[in-house]
Amino acid sequence: MKEKKGFISIIIPCRNEEKFIGRCLDSIAAQQFPKEEFEILVVDGESTDQTKQIINCYCQRYHFIHILENKKRITPVALNIGIKNAKGDIIIRMDAHAEYRPDYVLKCVSYLEEYNADNVGGIIITLPMESGFMGKSIVAALSSKFGVGNSTFRTGSNEPKWVDTVFGGCYRKELFDRIGLFNEELSSTQDMEFNLRLKKAGGKILLHPDIIANYYTRSDLSGFCRNNFRNGFWAVYPMKFVKHMPVSLRHLIPLFFVSSIVLLPLFALAYKPFFYIFLVIVTSYVLVSLFFSFKIALKKTDWRYFLTLPAVFLMIHIPYGFGSVCAGIKLLFSLKK
Repeated sequence: MKEKKGFISIIIPCRNEEKFIGRCLDSIAAQQFPKEEFEILVVDGESTDQTKQIINCYCQRYHFIHILENKKRITPVALNIGIKNAKGDIIIRMDAHAEYRPDYVLKCVSYLEEYNADNVGGIIITLPMESGFMGKSIVAALSSKFGVGNSTFRTGSNEPKWVDTVFGGCYRKELFDRIGLFNEELSSTQDMEFNLRLKKAGGKILLHPDIIANYYTRSDLSGFCRNNFRNGFWAVYPMKFVKHMPVSLRHLIPLFFVSSIVLLPLFALAYKPFFYIFLVIVTSYVLVSLFFSFKIALKKTDWRYFLTLPAVFLMIHIPYGFGSVCAGIKLLFSLKK
């Protein structure tokens, strides 16, 4: 790795993160990086739990931790507040739901220089927020290519590779002067839209498997489904605010899947062959789901995964796709006004 260069500003958007913000800040405070060479800006979105009190305790303990206010409460606004207040030459965006390996910052900065990249990130090891087998099943599904497609930062990689997006991200601050800040119209998917805009401007995004964070995901099924619906909605709805495609094609596959299983039976009432297409799609989905469930159960030597994962895969794809359908309908109605 090349020698680190410049002052670092770490930006953490958060709201109501009392369960995780302490672990997150502890892991950053323990970084193998000179404390006089970085700052941590926690941008709080008017938390209603104990998050602000916990952050203030850390501010008193560590001179390099500071809290900023985000009255609009959404992530892209928090990121932009952090960037505008950052003293650093390099910006690292971190998530409050994660804990970071001791060499995380050092490797982000070093690989940014070594590969001459515009954005550098690593992989996440997904962990359940709560104990229990269903939480483990959700983690397994979110780490599977069938569950999340070619989202390499989730599924992992054996070597560095150029990608479309990464978890978090390490940028030179001057990049934001060149291509703009995060789009504040997007309460979600702002990272994907920014990275696609970066690539469209000729930028390069590096995923390096040596950069590792532990990420805690929802373990309750209702919250898991709601989050997937929201992600699906914001995979499509940003088209109202941007002129380019804000996400990759893989994010639209659940939209086509859900649309087909809803519309094809209706079309079959007028033209019977549509029903056979419907059967092919559903049968193919079930077989692929069972194949990946079997593969994961075999790898983990626990056959309970074979029973739970088909349902978990459905709870990823159906709410996500339905969210995208709802967004598409909302977009159509907005165009008519």
